[in-house]
Amino acid sequence: MTTSESNQQRNGSPNGKQPQYRRQQRGPQHGPPGMMMHGEKARDFKGTMRKLLVYLSVYKVSIGVVLLFAVASTVFSVAGPKILGKATTKLFEGMVAEISGTGSGIDFDYIGHILLIMTGLYLLAALFSYIQGWVMAGVSMQVSYRFRQDISQKINRMPLQYFDGTNQGEVLSRITNDVDTVSQTLNQSLMQLITSIATVIGVLIMMLSISWQMTLAALLMIPFSFGLMGVVMGASQKYFREQQDYLGHVNGHVEEMYGGHQVVKAFNGEEKSIQQFDAYNNTLFHSAWKSQFLSGMMMPIMMFIGNLSYVIVCILGGWMAASNRITVGDIQAFVQYVRMFTQPLGQIANIANILQQTAAAAERVFEFLDEDEEIAETANPLHLPTVTGHVEFKHVRFGYSADKVIIKDFSADVQPGQKIAIVGPTGAGKTTMVKLLMRFYDVNSGVILIDGHNITAFTRNDLRSLFGMVLQDAWLYNDTIMENVRYGRRDATDDEVIAAATAARADHFIRTLPDGYDTILNEETTNISQGQQQLLTIARAILADPDMLILDEATSSVDTRTEILIQQAMDHLMQGRTSFVIAHRLSTIRNADLILVMNEGDIVEQGTHKDLLAQGGFYAELYNSQFDQIEISNAA
Repeated sequence: MTTSESNQQRNGSPNGKQPQYRRQQRGPQHGPPGMMMHGEKARDFKGTMRKLLVYLSVYKVSIGVVLLFAVASTVFSVAGPKILGKATTKLFEGMVAEISGTGSGIDFDYIGHILLIMTGLYLLAALFSYIQGWVMAGVSMQVSYRFRQDISQKINRMPLQYFDGTNQGEVLSRITNDVDTVSQTLNQSLMQLITSIATVIGVLIMMLSISWQMTLAALLMIPFSFGLMGVVMGASQKYFREQQDYLGHVNGHVEEMYGGHQVVKAFNGEEKSIQQFDAYNNTLFHSAWKSQFLSGMMMPIMMFIGNLSYVIVCILGGWMAASNRITVGDIQAFVQYVRMFTQPLGQIANIANILQQTAAAAERVFEFLDEDEEIAETANPLHLPTVTGHVEFKHVRFGYSADKVIIKDFSADVQPGQKIAIVGPTGAGKTTMVKLLMRFYDVNSGVILIDGHNITAFTRNDLRSLFGMVLQDAWLYNDTIMENVRYGRRDATDDEVIAAATAARADHFIRTLPDGYDTILNEETTNISQGQQQLLTIARAILADPDMLILDEATSSVDTRTEILIQQAMDHLMQGRTSFVIAHRLSTIRNADLILVMNEGDIVEQGTHKDLLAQGGFYAELYNSQFDQIEISNAA
């Protein structure tokens, strides 16, 4: 089976396009899945924040402690200016008395006492601030841990259809960028928001205790400031969402291009790749620039409004002091309070803008966690003590979407220990049948039976443990050869791994490597050949010792000598086991017990190689066409 066939079977479309079920779920789109198109309105902010609060309810005790210490820290900080104002008044009165000669001068003992009180208050405020920061850092890290854990577990519960229609970078972006955005907000902005609100309330109370007239004058500019804040927030919200979306597109494109850079270079696709990257990057740049610019406008606006309030308060306070309606110390304290009042208002405005970005990130995470999952496992799973390998397909019908039926009416009876070859042209449904057998997908109608039991009666883990798979595209990971083979059975000893590699005809080439079984395969597995990769996957299947086998044309991309080695290893592996062989080279399945010939989702012929050739039908046409091509190639 070719790579193009694999893509076609996976996507359910002869041209390799994404399956339509994603579009049906999300509505019409004109870009990659999950992309927010330019000008699209922001989604449900309130709903997302409610979900986030529910998610945070597990940490309500810790958040309650943070709230308590934030309020306590704020109370001590807010009390400082008024107490310091008493010292200022005492200092002013003492200087006036000393100049006029009507008093004993400045009372330094009283001022010193005030300074000691102030020092204690500010130390307590710093201590409580440290404690709340320490607790909140722990909460934010736990939330990040839970989010990533939930996403990881969710991935294992989701159907393959989701990943067929979603860029890998989109999923990675939700695990990294979006979770980090939420974590940073909880660790920094949420604590600052609590402190700012407590400061605003505390300062307002202290301002009223000094002078309600001056407080009213200071508050005159607040409605104006909130009006401007609302305008800026409304303008920036959509850009924050767009920024998060396109960050995922950029990551996905880079990951995809890096993973296939050899193919990109082979087909001179660098320019197109760069153009696509530039398109994503430019949109990300503009949305990020606009969101950050609008967000950055909040503090200058609030500072300007705060300065206007400061001017009004100074004029009114000077007039009231001149008329002996307020002390000099109270003016000094009130001016400090005005500063303390406008600063947290600016912080609240800025945090409100950050919350838009947080909501956009959290929305993407919750959106992923709310995706449809695989059909639930049976409540009473079946556990067979032994499995003979009798497999039946009864009128199986399946399509990746309602309008793309791949398997129309598939029926077959496979006896224990038989070697079954599935052949047919590209797009016939060969790989799809294997995916249905493994329950990577569930049939639309009909049943698949193993030893007379519907495969839905097993748990997916138990069902898949019955099979060993050797795929056309060998999957190996960045670790030693020993551990890659041991992936077939994690508790296997080194000797068992070596025995499996020997049976797979892989031991010789492994020992010729500089580090032998301790050789570390690089991320793209380019330090060993494709044939050697296949031998390792066969060794892994031998080590797993499964009851049945699925072999997906493992020799399509190797030289003749390596093909012989792989074929010998597979023959050893298939002895005594029910085996399903997806074949592209028909010469490799001539000794199969039963050949199922598929075309357009149906079995059009079945029988042995000899019988099918004698029929002179579709199989004979496929077989003869391959040998005609070989003869033409040899003649050339």
